Amino acid sequence: MNAIELKNVNFSYDGKTAILENVNIALNYGAVNLVSGYSGEGKSTLLYIISGIIPNITDGKLSGEVLINGEDIKGKRLGEVCRKVGVVLQNADEQIIQKTVEDEIAFGCENLAFSPEKISRQIDTVCNLMKLDKSWQSRSLSGGQKQRLITASTLAMGQKIVILDEPLANLDTAGAEMLMSTLKSLATAGYCIIVIEHRLDVVLPFVDKVFHVGNKSVIEIADKEIYLKEQSTEIEDTCSTFSGTLPAFSLADVAFSVKDRDILNGVTFDILKGSRAVLLGENGCGKTTLLRLISRLEKPCRGLILQNIDDKFGQKSKQSKKWYKKVGVVYQNPDYQLFMPTVEKEIKFGAKSDEYADEIAEKFGIKHLYARHPQSLSEGQKRRVSIAAVVATNPEVLILDEPTVGQDYKGLCEMVEVLNRIHEETNNTMITVTHDKRCAAALCDRAVWIKDGKAYKTGDKQLIDEFFMTRQDKISMR
Repeated sequence: MNAIELKNVNFSYDGKTAILENVNIALNYGAVNLVSGYSGEGKSTLLYIISGIIPNITDGKLSGEVLINGEDIKGKRLGEVCRKVGVVLQNADEQIIQKTVEDEIAFGCENLAFSPEKISRQIDTVCNLMKLDKSWQSRSLSGGQKQRLITASTLAMGQKIVILDEPLANLDTAGAEMLMSTLKSLATAGYCIIVIEHRLDVVLPFVDKVFHVGNKSVIEIADKEIYLKEQSTEIEDTCSTFSGTLPAFSLADVAFSVKDRDILNGVTFDILKGSRAVLLGENGCGKTTLLRLISRLEKPCRGLILQNIDDKFGQKSKQSKKWYKKVGVVYQNPDYQLFMPTVEKEIKFGAKSDEYADEIAEKFGIKHLYARHPQSLSEGQKRRVSIAAVVATNPEVLILDEPTVGQDYKGLCEMVEVLNRIHEETNNTMITVTHDKRCAAALCDRAVWIKDGKAYKTGDKQLIDEFFMTRQDKISMR
């Protein structure tokens, strides 16, 4: 018996524009199935159909048969489907509702009426699998740790069909390998695992079948190796060699903690004016915290952050409108900064001019989305809109926290090219956090490796190779 089977499935959100047409696929127990394809082509829609989110929560016109364990789920309530199908969505923040890791994992188990003893065992098991401390505060976790938490919460409920929508989005290499190894083990034990993901270089060694979503159809890929090569080649840097020496930011003995948890403890390094800096490090090492400190969204508990953005080299503690016209921040989660009713108004809200906003929107390939509500877009499209909206303000400093999340390979190449072109045109200082090996070096003049709460190493592009090689060596030794 197939775990999941779709027969002649068609779907449209508005009843007019088809998203999927005549889809026929079968997914088996005992396998890891990868669903890949271009952003906005229907991968998440496919997930929503299989999990019952469509049509129970999200409206649209759905036809055809969706079979779970051979039974058509048409007319079944979402709760009935959820007992068979576990889902990890793209946006971790939208799924976390409890204050602690322990309570978050317990919540789903309680809804399935597990006994207290079983809940306790499940919490211990999945915390060990996902390298989580059950006493941690949920909202103080890094993006990658939150991703591991929602995955742990789903696995704890024990459904034999598990769907994960971009689970590696904010995970470092070790965390991604750990998760994929766990999913492979579950598949070997008889689970049906479905992973929607763009980071194919990390995922493909663990998957049994690959399905490509595009042009309203879903097809199985016969040759995984060729597909991997087409989608995962490292991107070349097109920027000229950087030769500046003047610091834009100088960090000295910077420390930051939340309650009794030290996140940073004595960080010291410079970011040169007009350079492209890439911050490296494992999940939870403090990269996002560093970005928030540099951009003045947080204040350090100790140490100095001197800046030369206002043509004065020194430290300022107060935020100002003038500062945020010069320093643009793209958050890890695009939902935190998309608030206008249309994409056009979002891009033009703080733009240097309407004409410049149109130019930036064209460069990022989102002008055709102008009439759409930002929250109606796919996660990859939301990411491009959030970056374009900040870039359109023409900041002197552009801070990017995981800018490539949700991007298919073609979109990733285009985004890197656009960011580098704008960097050379404006001579901005660009600070990027990324776990994506395919593009890290292409966005880098100087790299900083954060480890154990400090700047463990600083260097040029070669440091990126060393960082990812070190992570891969540790993975290989397991």
